[in-house]
Amino acid sequence: MTTHKLPAHVADAFAHQANASRDLGSPLTAALCALVAEHGLPDSETRRRIATWPGLETSRGDVVPLRFAGALHRLVLDGAEPALVAAYPPNPLDTDALHAAMTKAVTAHDGFVADYLDLPPQTNEVARAAHLLPALLQLAARTALPMRIMELGASAGLLQNFEKFRYDYGRFSWGDPASPLTIGCEWRGDAPFPAGELPPIAERGGCDIAPVSIATDDDRKRLQSYVWPDQPHRFQRLTAAMAIALDHPPAIDEAGAADWLETRLAPLPAGRHTIVMHAIMWQYVPADEKARAEAAIRHAGRQATPDAPLSWVRFEADGDRPGGGVRATHWSGAADDGISRLVARGDYHGRWVEPIV
Repeated sequence: MTTHKLPAHVADAFAHQANASRDLGSPLTAALCALVAEHGLPDSETRRRIATWPGLETSRGDVVPLRFAGALHRLVLDGAEPALVAAYPPNPLDTDALHAAMTKAVTAHDGFVADYLDLPPQTNEVARAAHLLPALLQLAARTALPMRIMELGASAGLLQNFEKFRYDYGRFSWGDPASPLTIGCEWRGDAPFPAGELPPIAERGGCDIAPVSIATDDDRKRLQSYVWPDQPHRFQRLTAAMAIALDHPPAIDEAGAADWLETRLAPLPAGRHTIVMHAIMWQYVPADEKARAEAAIRHAGRQATPDAPLSWVRFEADGDRPGGGVRATHWSGAADDGISRLVARGDYHGRWVEPIV
């Protein structure tokens, strides 16, 4: 089947994602994106939508290559295209077979793939909890008050159950050994693991502009489709986290971060340690909303007291390397209130964390 090259800036977005996927340990996703970058796509609604996607000239914020990859993986999960299933793991990677199968799948399932592009990727990578946990334990050492967890960009809210996971850092471990989910994360460097336990979590909730349900098999397959097919450990991790969430349903409001914070942070409740947390969502928030959200957090922080403290814990891309940065900011009426501290750097998929000593 004939393919047609994409505009240069679109091909560049796919090439960029190919390099990122290769660095993050997914040869299949890297090969898929590289094939699109080099050869383009067959004439189809899918190709037309990708070729004219607004904003790709200046930004990769919509991660269109990952939307496309998710659509093809969903076809594989559904068994809808046998040639594509044969080109995917656990079968060995054959780029010629992958290219032929991808081209056939786009042609045969054009409407499905084109419509799937409307869905933003939702990886719900719960391994990022391994980056947030040490920061939360450090904050818990400052106050034993029960925690009030507020998650931004919660998606399916799987991170809200972070204390129900087991964490294996190699030299250190934390959490219930009987948990159905163990997150393996290499602890790098010489820093000791924070001692102690978390206080009880008295309240938890989150917001998302488009909350993701896990109530049905179709819902769960959607989340699984965004896990890279040659990383079965991530697939198993997501499946276990969804099982925990079905037993302990997260609370998620359909709202933007700024609106939600402005209504939920004032006033800070007494006898609670309010913690705003998020992981790899900040880059997708428009600049004006980011400014409003941060202003709401810092305004609430200025009202914080020892009996009503506030913390802001996040793991986000920060333009530095390697990985992303884990930062924590705390307010309790003390002299050092509002200082954001880099706590650690971590791999985007939770493979390692390196505390900043």
